[in-house]
Amino acid sequence: MRRLAGLLVVPALLLSTAACGDSGSDSADMKNGVPALTGGAKFGETPKLSKGEGDPPKELKVETISEGTGPALKKGDVAQVNYLGQVWDGKEPFDQSFGKGKPFEVTIGAGMVIKGWDQGLEGKKVGSRLELVIPPDLGYGAKGSGDKIKPNATLVFVVDIVKGTSVPASATGKEVPQEDKALAKAGTNTDGKEVSVTVPKDGEPPAKLVSNYVLEGDGPAVKDTDSVVVKFHGKTWKDDKTFESTYALDQTVTWPIDQISVKGLKEGLVGKKVGSRILLVIPPDQGFGAEARGTIPANSTLVFSLDILAVM
Repeated sequence: MRRLAGLLVVPALLLSTAACGDSGSDSADMKNGVPALTGGAKFGETPKLSKGEGDPPKELKVETISEGTGPALKKGDVAQVNYLGQVWDGKEPFDQSFGKGKPFEVTIGAGMVIKGWDQGLEGKKVGSRLELVIPPDLGYGAKGSGDKIKPNATLVFVVDIVKGTSVPASATGKEVPQEDKALAKAGTNTDGKEVSVTVPKDGEPPAKLVSNYVLEGDGPAVKDTDSVVVKFHGKTWKDDKTFESTYALDQTVTWPIDQISVKGLKEGLVGKKVGSRILLVIPPDQGFGAEARGTIPANSTLVFSLDILAVM
């Protein structure tokens, strides 16, 4: 179910305060010990970076180029950022979101990005422009990444924090009775921990899509143009097996509604209120059909307990 969740799960991170490396001596290509900006210096502009000089710092170095006035990012917040990434001894970026029309979204402290990002962004204010110099052990390490990031590369990022959204640990809406004994049941705990999904041992799954409130929130209805921040526990009906749970990992997932490929998931979310927990039962023809996906067998009915925590 990794494709559906859109997650790259890595071990939990130690969320320590970013260490400050030595400032070093300035030159035309260096400022405060980090590669200097040679163009696009202002927040929102596409930056250009010089090549790093000398030996890179061995610890994470975070330089605030300009500080914003928004709230500081904390663990669990979803941040929208624009970025440009370059290797220390490189002259051209290996990746960037500037100029692509849509910021990159990251959940702070969730281990969905390299460690240097999680540690470097936490505590920084929305509206800030940062420069991160990330040593290999907080980046891609001895393996590198693709052709552009060699093993043991030090990475340099310019990051603009465009927006931050505080995300609750759990849905907390009004409990709605689950009276249909033929349907699966979802737990009603609101502590942010694993939510149970109980599938009936006997009987056939419903042939049509089910999207019912378990906890009904009071937020706005999800639109097909929104991106939703969710937690979920997904099972297959036939064998009552979990294929993925973000509750168990204490992580959220952000899904742009218009990019959800599973028809039943998309239709089940649109129109539901933010702050709610819903029970989704998705028949095969609105799920993955005759195609197996990971641990999900072909022709599976999918069952979700899903918390709609925020919209972006």
